[in-house]
Amino acid sequence: MSEPTLLDVLTREGVLISVSVRYWRATKKLSPEDLGLKPEDVSDRLIALGHKKLLPKEALEALALIESRAHAFIENNTFPFLNGLAHFVPNSKLAEVTGKIKALEQEYWTAKQQFLQCYGSLRESAVKEWREMAQKLVANPERLLATIEASFPPPANLERCFGFEMQLFQISAPERLGLDLVAIGDQEKIMATREKASEDAAAKIRAETESFVADCVASLREQTAKLCEEMLQSINSSENGVHQKTLNRLVRFIDQFKQMNFVNDAVMATELETTRKEILSKTAQEYRDSGFARAQLTQGLSRLAERARHLATADAAELVQRFGEMGKRKFHLAA
Repeated sequence: MSEPTLLDVLTREGVLISVSVRYWRATKKLSPEDLGLKPEDVSDRLIALGHKKLLPKEALEALALIESRAHAFIENNTFPFLNGLAHFVPNSKLAEVTGKIKALEQEYWTAKQQFLQCYGSLRESAVKEWREMAQKLVANPERLLATIEASFPPPANLERCFGFEMQLFQISAPERLGLDLVAIGDQEKIMATREKASEDAAAKIRAETESFVADCVASLREQTAKLCEEMLQSINSSENGVHQKTLNRLVRFIDQFKQMNFVNDAVMATELETTRKEILSKTAQEYRDSGFARAQLTQGLSRLAERARHLATADAAELVQRFGEMGKRKFHLAA
């Protein structure tokens, strides 16, 4: 058995996830002819016809909201991998992430069905509104209206415009690329080219793995500092001082950190647990009733923010190395 690499360790600690949400956007890119204009009379530098909405924004609001919630959830509960090509989910977070995405998927299919049921009336209403607008926009409103009406697909064709897909991948570097049947004279050249591409891709992934792990550490530390600063701003700007929901944000973040801390950042974990004991042992009401306690709260948050900012800029090479060594020990124990 060959010695496991950092990439092998990372593969054992989590998976990649990709979520795609598709739906009919109800837009039409108008041409100069649609507006009764000659193409040569329209300057691209000065006039942008662009995509125009066929339906009012609220018609697709439910689908757009689900899409934004799905992408926001992935962004907030994973680490972007290879410049966001996919997102890395630690094993301890996987059940929660996939469960939430599946729940959003159910909401999506319900919203899609409701939209399709209303599609006919929405189209009729939109065409009527476009008819009134076309009278004011162009000299030949019937031509523009015909273009708009033709842009509404038949209900049966709409199905292909919708989709909600969640895919999970294992991280791996390619060993070699397959070769389809080609002429014998071309095989040697194609094989050499593909092997070079495979080697380059594998080298790139392995080289960026160390940077990715270090970025994950820095990201969690930066999020800690940002949260503390936001809490301080909320406390200082509120007339009532401290709200329980402000303290609860820190409680949730510490729990989130535990799930996302696949690298085993013990330094930041210890800082958060210390803060939990020192700050979260009191309620918001207790902080509001005591100026001394409130001062301790703000000092504690400021100290944690400063510490997290400092750690975020520190060299994480030693932590990354320990992560790799820890993973290798797990491999040998499992072998």
